[in-house]
Amino acid sequence: MIVPFEHILILAGILFALGLVCVLVWRMNLIMLLIGIEIMLNAAMLAFVGGAARWGMADGQVFSLIIMAMTSAEVALALAMVVYLHRRKKTVDADEFRELKG
Repeated sequence: MIVPFEHILILAGILFALGLVCVLVWRMNLIMLLIGIEIMLNAAMLAFVGGAARWGMADGQVFSLIIMAMTSAEVALALAMVVYLHRRKKTVDADEFRELKG
């Protein structure tokens, strides 16, 4: 490997922490919440690909492709919900959607 595995894990940890901070700080804005979740999932994919390169197995790469497919479906569904709720309430503030708890 050109890049040491420890550096990959450190970068993945930093990305995951940034995504977590994004989710915790901007909890009220649904779009920023989705961006934070995507950053955390990308950090996990980076760790999987780095581990796959380290041990010479394709399992991490295959799992990262599965995560990519899942996140693309999640983003499409979540953005459709955000657009629908924005048209309905004229805001993307998460506190405005409390009556949707059921």
